[in-house]
Amino acid sequence: MAVSSKHSQNKWILLALLAMAQFMVVLDVTVVNVALPSMARDLHFAASNLQWVITAYTLTFGGFLLLGGRAADLYGRRKIFIWAVAAFSLMSLITGLAQTESWVIYARAFQGLAGAIMSPAALSIVISEFKEGKERNAALGVWAAVAAGGSAIGVLLGGVLTQYLSWRWNFFVNVPVGILVVLAAFKLLPKHIGEENKKIKLDLTGALTATAGLMSLVFGLSKAPTDGWGSLTVLACIGAGVALLIAFVINESRVSQPLMALSIFRIRNVAGGNLTFLAIACTLFAMFFFMTLYVQTVLGYSPVKSGLAFLAVTLIIAMTAGIVSRIVGKVGYKPFIVAGPLFLSLGLLVIAHTMKVGGNYWHNVFPGLAIVAFGMGLSFISGTLAATSGIPKHYSGLASGILNTSQQVGGAIGLAILSAVYASTFKANIISRHSMALSQIHGYQAGLHVGVGLALGAAIIAILVIKNQKVAPDQALTSAA
Repeated sequence: MAVSSKHSQNKWILLALLAMAQFMVVLDVTVVNVALPSMARDLHFAASNLQWVITAYTLTFGGFLLLGGRAADLYGRRKIFIWAVAAFSLMSLITGLAQTESWVIYARAFQGLAGAIMSPAALSIVISEFKEGKERNAALGVWAAVAAGGSAIGVLLGGVLTQYLSWRWNFFVNVPVGILVVLAAFKLLPKHIGEENKKIKLDLTGALTATAGLMSLVFGLSKAPTDGWGSLTVLACIGAGVALLIAFVINESRVSQPLMALSIFRIRNVAGGNLTFLAIACTLFAMFFFMTLYVQTVLGYSPVKSGLAFLAVTLIIAMTAGIVSRIVGKVGYKPFIVAGPLFLSLGLLVIAHTMKVGGNYWHNVFPGLAIVAFGMGLSFISGTLAATSGIPKHYSGLASGILNTSQQVGGAIGLAILSAVYASTFKANIISRHSMALSQIHGYQAGLHVGVGLALGAAIIAILVIKNQKVAPDQALTSAA
């Protein structure tokens, strides 16, 4: 009883520990964007390969996220969490020590795998240790604040570290934090948390076919600008990717404990919400990738100034999402999930048409970014509510995991497609003897125009598929987290 009482008193300390681990995962997504131009110069990245610094991480993170949650239930959440944090920190160190572009890409892939195991293990401990209701909502509110804070701090910290130390310190910074979290976890996490469950089986075939299929598909798309759409490599990779994804679906329909129960997609809002988020993510990852390169390589911003330029995005998202969480219970979530992608498409259009050589922040960067951020703020909570509504209680964790996977996978595929459009346009402009800067801008504009179409597609899916539903305020808060 004494141990239980002490554990109860230390519950919020446990939350702080777990939130610190999640902070590393979120930070590592945003901190890298600002460092990309410096990394490319230092390691002599091929233009078509730079996107893989982001894509390698998001693919393995999204592809193994559901498997990570299963592994935590099977082998014990405490054990899996500690090992995953240690692996994430080690991969961060290896990435920071990289001497070639291939070294960075492979290390980032393994870092994403570690993050995919660490993140659901940490969240499952939070959910299991805090009672349902006000206590859990408060804990998830802290979790959401850490995620938002990690995004905001990431863009600024990435600029500071890159400019005053080196891009390598964007990865080195995780190492001492990871060591601290591992040591604290051994001491603070009770051994009874998330004990092993021998009844659960890992769907390793599902995880491998899904991740291999997505990586093959994205690799084929990324090679198209340099090799041509009719090349054997491109066709073989895309064909293999499609075949592996079909094998994944067949496997999931046959195994007794699938990684992704396909029956969940019979629920209309789950299918609609995930498709909408998939299309939205396709545009967002590429937009941030393009804008990071634009402000640094065309406008000549320093890494710190670039970080400050993107800080406004996080603040606008946070404020908009806070307002939506208060009023979504009165009008339902469909109006917001429809309006969000429409504002997103408008923002992308503004960015594309105001982008120019010799531009400035307030006229050529901020207006479009602000509109995009507003659309993102409208979409996030409403989309989460839509994608997790109407599901049986025993599928709640699966629905959340599928939503996260949709975002990561959509981002990876979208980045590959829009980067291919950029590269093709850039190459054509160089051949036509346009300047380097103008060729870049024309490439970004071509990619962003495709993004506009994808965002409009997301709005159409939301209109046709998603059914409106009012929700309780505490449910909106939980979805925000």
